[in-house]
Amino acid sequence: MKKIVLPFIILISMITHAQVAKVTTGKLEHFENFKSQFVDSRNIDVWLPDGYSKKEKYAVIYMHDGQMLFDPNLTWNKQSWKVDEIAGKLITENKTQKFIIVAIWNNGLKRHPEYYPQNAYKKLTEEEKKFISNNLLKKKKIAENFNPISDNYLKFIVTELKPFIDKTFSTKTDRANTFIAGSSMGGLISMYAICEYPKVFGGAACLSTHWTGIYQLDNNPIPETFFTYLKKHLPKPKNHKIYFDYGDKTLDSLYPTLQKRVDVIMKEKGFTEENWVTKYFPGEDHSEKAWHDRFQIPLEFLLKI
Repeated sequence: MKKIVLPFIILISMITHAQVAKVTTGKLEHFENFKSQFVDSRNIDVWLPDGYSKKEKYAVIYMHDGQMLFDPNLTWNKQSWKVDEIAGKLITENKTQKFIIVAIWNNGLKRHPEYYPQNAYKKLTEEEKKFISNNLLKKKKIAENFNPISDNYLKFIVTELKPFIDKTFSTKTDRANTFIAGSSMGGLISMYAICEYPKVFGGAACLSTHWTGIYQLDNNPIPETFFTYLKKHLPKPKNHKIYFDYGDKTLDSLYPTLQKRVDVIMKEKGFTEENWVTKYFPGEDHSEKAWHDRFQIPLEFLLKI
């Protein structure tokens, strides 16, 4: 029998399918194949801290790549963010307000189209779009010609998932207590979310943000479209907090010069240390372990008491 080799991003979904992650603090509520009229159904995990009570109200942080957040035994690379460990410790030590985490699983080969900022993509020429599509197909990040569907992905979060979470759990529903976070492409879509829905999200954590869009710096038209988008669509600093970070190893080696461009834009738009942080971690790579090691920083920044 011929051995079938699957792209790793499909394996991410298949390995973890139907298995509920184990956590070291709090508890998980697992929702299998959560339905949507905007995107394909997917699993949702909701982490509740120890002592969770309907008598209290909790802030909410929505996170992408949900199957990579809790249990390393269920992930394709045996790494995870272990967000339950970090969040539980911060809450116990009163370093943040009490909050829950909504972990949204990615959609395998549709991850890139769902996480790529759609309105920035529209600024590319047809020739540039073809170049990007070919690049992603070659890297096996997509299964067909590239067409971002991030607007629908955000509609799913804002108009379907958030109302469900607010109805099902004891949450603070306002902007000041609603956050969104992710890494790499998840960092991009978190940035896009706070720009597109500034009345919904009060803060975003964008770790190792994938400003290149593809996997090279040279002859890459994508970053400029992101910079142009940010200049026009960044939310008002008064009511929003944004966190960025980056390392300089493996895929993160592409980010330092691009993040510096973003930092200039942030200053131009009036963001200060009160509502914006960019952290550089020399020697750190592009991995769940790296994001685990520093995730407490954005949590404390966004959710401080």
